[in-house]
Amino acid sequence: MFPDKSKGFMTFDRELAPDDPVEERVQHYREFSRSLSADKLKEQAYRCMNCGVPFCHHGCPLGNLIPDFNDLVKDDLWREALRALHSTNNFPEFTGRVCPAPCESSCVLGINEPAVTIEMIEREIADRGWKEQWIVPEPPLQRTGKKVAVIGSGPAGLAAVQQLNRAGHTVVVYERADEPGGLLMYGIPAFKLDKHLVRRRVQQLKDEGVEFRCNAEVGKNVPVSEMDGYDAVLLTVGSTVARTFEGMNVPGSDLKGIHLAMEFLPQQTRRVLGKTVEDLEILATGKNVVVIGGGDTGSDCVGTSIRQRCKSLLNLELLPKPPLERTADNPWPLWAFILRTSSSHKEGGERMYGMLTKRFEDDGTGHVAALHAVKVEWTEPDAQSRRKMIEIPDSELRIPCELVLLAMGFTEPEAGVFVKELGLEMEKNRFGQGIKTDGQFRTSRPGWFAAGDARRGQSLVVWAIHEGREAARAMDISLMGHTCLPSHNSFGYDSLGDERLRI
Repeated sequence: MFPDKSKGFMTFDRELAPDDPVEERVQHYREFSRSLSADKLKEQAYRCMNCGVPFCHHGCPLGNLIPDFNDLVKDDLWREALRALHSTNNFPEFTGRVCPAPCESSCVLGINEPAVTIEMIEREIADRGWKEQWIVPEPPLQRTGKKVAVIGSGPAGLAAVQQLNRAGHTVVVYERADEPGGLLMYGIPAFKLDKHLVRRRVQQLKDEGVEFRCNAEVGKNVPVSEMDGYDAVLLTVGSTVARTFEGMNVPGSDLKGIHLAMEFLPQQTRRVLGKTVEDLEILATGKNVVVIGGGDTGSDCVGTSIRQRCKSLLNLELLPKPPLERTADNPWPLWAFILRTSSSHKEGGERMYGMLTKRFEDDGTGHVAALHAVKVEWTEPDAQSRRKMIEIPDSELRIPCELVLLAMGFTEPEAGVFVKELGLEMEKNRFGQGIKTDGQFRTSRPGWFAAGDARRGQSLVVWAIHEGREAARAMDISLMGHTCLPSHNSFGYDSLGDERLRI
């Protein structure tokens, strides 16, 4: 049935697993992506050309062994494919669901054909691993006697935790929320990432010997001095200070009904999990909703608002509408800056590009009644690749709304306590600022390290996992003088689960 491995890309077309119909999936908050049959999945793996120079490695921050696991899937060697995938990625079931797949933008086949369905195959490998019970706790055989604290349990923290623990260190995690996971638990909606997947990985870590302390915010209800009892400390607190209209001189930005996305999204996750919402409830039900920001977080607000039965939904983006195909200044294998329509945008609402918010209108009671915006154009890039925004005369629009959700990105970590009490230095990054580190993730305070968004600025889950793994390796070297933990460039199947790591 299947052709020669080297010719699959000439035989099969790209095919993704279908999603549940829109009218069905907006009735609930469960995941809605289906799977292809075993033979269909093999067909998709056969499309991988096993390139001599696999540019998908360049596109993937983790350096996943993509041709390798595709080749193993072709031979029905799913357990071996899982081993290859786990060698570089601690949590492929996460990235197989919420990663924008930069690897696919770098796929060689994607030069003139639709790229290989790398993300879908990754998800299927991980899901089969759990179904077949191939994924089990892997505690170290011996402990090093070193004790490490990790502050924050998002994807960077969890990846570092697993690596450090498997290297034999005793790891304690401090998480300010009521359960671990960071943005994986409360930032990403359940219909994109079911929370039992996060809890399952956390339980694996617990079974491997990791201790989690929740409702524990270092610098508040946990004294910073408690960290003195550890041989090393890793900060993976994320970049959670949201960009707002404060300081932008936007009148009415303090009106009621204007909320941050990360005030809105976690509340719905708590409802899905059967937990109480202790803060002022934010609901889109029966309201005209405007979401400002066209990224993943904005898309999550769209999907959540639709499921809450909003009256109308408008998503505003300051930047111009992306092209449908690559432009000359955006060649392969770079990330393709093209128009993408998320599953949430397919569910309803309208998108408008090149829109600048000018002011918010008061309904007379201190609540937002409308948003006033103008259309803008962007000039061609100058010598420094900077574009200038120009307002279009007589283009102001009045947009009625009772709920405005701000999803305009994040600027820095909530690092005030660490900066003040520990003297940690901060440095500018492309979004704002982060905790300053050297090339080995070391902060300006001896024994303290930082990784993930807290260090490099807001980014992808796949980048966070990469940061956590690399920071764990650097910490292991600092603690022991050597390491068996792999780096991004040390390809091989022995990265996790190998006896050399279970020291």
